[in-house]
Amino acid sequence: MTDTLRLDRQSTLPADGTAGTLVGRVWRPELGGPSPVILRGDDVIDVSRTYPTVSAIGELADPASALAAVDGDRIGSIDELLANSVEATRDPAKPFLLSPVDLQVLKAAGVTFAVSMIERVIEERVRGDLEAAASMRDEILTEIGTDLSAVKPGSESAAALKRYLLERGLWSQYLEVGIGPDAEIFTKAPVLSSVGVGSDVGVLSDSTWNNPEPEVVLLVTSTGRIWGTTLGNDVNLRDIEGRSALLLGRAKDNNASCALGPFIRVFGATFGIDDVRALEVGLRVEGEDGYTLAASSHMAKISRDPEDLVEQLMGDHHQYPDGAILMLGTMFAPVDDRDEAGKGFTHHRGDVVTISTPALGSLSNRVRLSEECAPWVYGISALTSHLVARSAQ
Repeated sequence: MTDTLRLDRQSTLPADGTAGTLVGRVWRPELGGPSPVILRGDDVIDVSRTYPTVSAIGELADPASALAAVDGDRIGSIDELLANSVEATRDPAKPFLLSPVDLQVLKAAGVTFAVSMIERVIEERVRGDLEAAASMRDEILTEIGTDLSAVKPGSESAAALKRYLLERGLWSQYLEVGIGPDAEIFTKAPVLSSVGVGSDVGVLSDSTWNNPEPEVVLLVTSTGRIWGTTLGNDVNLRDIEGRSALLLGRAKDNNASCALGPFIRVFGATFGIDDVRALEVGLRVEGEDGYTLAASSHMAKISRDPEDLVEQLMGDHHQYPDGAILMLGTMFAPVDDRDEAGKGFTHHRGDVVTISTPALGSLSNRVRLSEECAPWVYGISALTSHLVARSAQ
């Protein structure tokens, strides 16, 4: 498989470099485990002596101020770690970047953008049949139009639209969560199973219709406070979910199917929730066959405000003692034909997927089969043992 993925400071960090507070995690082979890190200029600083987990950092009253004052050990330069984070060329004896989260529960919101909502309806109607999707798309768009973003979920106008669609036999469970009062929020993957920048991401070998899902991701404390954000790829198997929404777990939760990174940008003087609302996110897919897809979309098109989604995620009805991440939903699903006319987009092995926005940097990963990706072997018990051993040193 051709190595088409390269990582460096210029292509991966935010456009303003380390002007903001950036938190990540690094695998330290000499210690046999992960460490939370921050960036100071070119240097990657291990802060695990003070804050053993990223979850603990998030629980601080003012993470940005606390991290500005913390002491730590220099692991290396950011370019050294980025270069060694590309899985295909990685030296396992040297440090490399991981997903920037650890004990947080990995949650996701679905059907939060009008365009992706329509695509979910299409998947449902054609039962995951890629060849039937193009004609069904034309039929549905003719009936309901594309401008559902003006409909406020849970409003009277949304209820009126629901009544209209029911009368015409066009109602869908995806429209229910897209414009109804209750958001779709589901568990994307188990704690500690996400992969980071440079790692391979996986699709199941029996999926023939799949795509990346570029998403903005919120970091949420145990009390529901949003303390930072990063980028995510909610890898999706459209044929499997399209057969039945009850197959959501099989379509969404597979080996290496959740990528996060490159770093968490901590809320503070240079970045906050209003900046999240204003983000424009780009997607680029580069195939070994010479195929290129480039697209972008804007967070302003989201149908539910990020803070409203967090309120549905947690509160008196549900708690997350170690915090959570919330993927805010994909802004689009690629539909351009790749292999044959009318068959839309699907991944090929070796695709390099880059999700980017200037304020957060770029999350780049290469696509492989889930069965071929490195197995997930480092779980909560391993992290607990590692932390106990390090505290005794």
